[in-house]
Amino acid sequence: MCGIVAGVSNKNVVSVLVEGLQRLEYRGYDSCGVAVYSAHAQMGQLAGLQRARSTQRVAELKAQVAGDVPEQRLEGSLGIAHTRWATHGAPVVHNAHPHFSAKWAPGFGAQSSDASVSSAASVQIGLVHNGIIENYEEIKARLTLSGYVFMSQTDTEVVAHLIHSHYAGDLMKALQASLIELKGAYALAVICDQEPGRLVGARQGSPLVLGVGGAAHEQTGFAGHFLASDAMALAGVTPGFVFLSEGDQVDLSVTQYTIVNGEGERVEREVRAMEAYTQGAQLGPYQHYMQKEIFEQPQAIADTLEGVQGMVPDLFDAHRGAERPSRTASGVFAEIDRVLILACGTSYYSGLTAKYWLESLAQLPTNVEVASEYRYRDSVPHPNTLVVCISQSGETADTLAALKHAQSLGMKHTLTICNVASSAMVRECALAYVTRAGVEVGVASTKAFTTQLAALFLLTLVLAKVKSRLSASEEARHLQALRHLPAALQAVLALEPLVMSWAEDFAAKENALFLGRGLHYPIALEGALKLKEITYIHAEAYPAGELKHGPLALVTQDMPIVTVAPNDVLLEKLKSNMQEVRARGGVLYVLADQGTHIQSEEGLHVIRMPEHYGELSPLLHVVPLQLLAYHTALKRGTDVDKPRNLAKSVTVE
Repeated sequence: MCGIVAGVSNKNVVSVLVEGLQRLEYRGYDSCGVAVYSAHAQMGQLAGLQRARSTQRVAELKAQVAGDVPEQRLEGSLGIAHTRWATHGAPVVHNAHPHFSAKWAPGFGAQSSDASVSSAASVQIGLVHNGIIENYEEIKARLTLSGYVFMSQTDTEVVAHLIHSHYAGDLMKALQASLIELKGAYALAVICDQEPGRLVGARQGSPLVLGVGGAAHEQTGFAGHFLASDAMALAGVTPGFVFLSEGDQVDLSVTQYTIVNGEGERVEREVRAMEAYTQGAQLGPYQHYMQKEIFEQPQAIADTLEGVQGMVPDLFDAHRGAERPSRTASGVFAEIDRVLILACGTSYYSGLTAKYWLESLAQLPTNVEVASEYRYRDSVPHPNTLVVCISQSGETADTLAALKHAQSLGMKHTLTICNVASSAMVRECALAYVTRAGVEVGVASTKAFTTQLAALFLLTLVLAKVKSRLSASEEARHLQALRHLPAALQAVLALEPLVMSWAEDFAAKENALFLGRGLHYPIALEGALKLKEITYIHAEAYPAGELKHGPLALVTQDMPIVTVAPNDVLLEKLKSNMQEVRARGGVLYVLADQGTHIQSEEGLHVIRMPEHYGELSPLLHVVPLQLLAYHTALKRGTDVDKPRNLAKSVTVE
């Protein structure tokens, strides 16, 4: 993985490709590249497929392809581009995409002097790939025996050589023959120097979007068709988008496109008009996107809850995928008697929080599974389960695979809570709630998490009402609390200067513990995740009652211990756990509600929260933990928005 942009057009597409990569930069990557077909020698390369690759930012790649004189530029009306997050092979230039194939002629522009070499040797294939090819070693061994020379350690290069081995004058047929042999996940965009007006692609387990623009765009003048892993890469370039379905293959030229499904049948897919939504990705007055997104949370929550007047099931009907059977939330919710939540990372912690709500308020047994583990173990399915998938992007490969596994076990009642209305997860689930958090660029999720919590609380209340476990007075009280959330979050954000003083201490540490109890244990988990993601400080979280069962052995004055201390029924228990830490010389950093009677003193640092917020308290307590991670990262000089080794949208297993 990470990002794909490709196009066949009436004009030079390099600027579109590079700008598309820049729009996808926030997802994280370690190398990037672009390749085009040119009938003329450019950048010191022979006519045909030409490329530039870099292990730096896309801006450096842009400088490479925009030479001062025409001969130094990379130009072409057919091209592919990619940002890579390494899975196979180190992040070095020779492993960067695009990858080329030419039998007995490895590397760009190489010419064979052997007269006996087949004419196929002169054919060159170029491609970009998101996903993982699981059987690449087997195919690589076979192709090596056939004479193919591998220039990288990637699984992707295998696909380039495989398509080349099947090529007999028709690129689409060569791609289709190759797909039969591949096992794993892929989104592919492929070009060939023998067919300079043709771009082909396919998707299986990894997202791919078709940008439809056969006629000249009224603003850009571009006519043609494009492929991308995310529609945002093509915003403003094409007026319409087709979100390709699993197994789809596409054949594109400047003037037309054809879509074939996994069974080899020509199909029509809905073309959707989308606004150019790049504004949300602008940094504005903030130093980093993570900072911007932390401070956007009051507005994001307001947008997520806009229009919510009461706890009615049809809140979860509004964004149902057009390709799914038409089942109303009312019908689904009446049938279910338990909940299964599938998610990864931060979304998993929002699911853990929701478990407390669902079991206490809606009285529904709830199981929360790490999506990457769920499908690889034996479980006991139940047909009356509501399967809830949570994802910021809606393209998380592990969660999509877990969803399909649950469906294969006969659990048909599916719902997603997601931030992207056009995502695969929204299309796959019968029901959905789109959180409307806006574009989230920082790899460490912030506003996506709190808006997920808001949506999950809504779901809890709706289910409680459907099951006759929510009175009218309780519904009114919870609605009032939800409406007050944006103002409450603003008050918490005003605590930033106090959190910054904590960050001074944390910046010099290499380990930290986070403690919480009950509803706030998942918030401690999320706080530890944020700290480790962007500061590279090792951090763990525990239920505070578990201290004496092992973690107390780690407590010293050099181990800061963050404690989430709401004014709830577990407060006195939590205070006892804090005394266990104090007795062993530990230093506590406590987020305490009003009325907890926890005061600052030597070895005990307290930030007082503006108010206790009952069941919705997790949404407030997580914000200072986000700020703590952010300001500690600033002090340590790490890359806040693009932490090492991580990507924003994890579209491979």
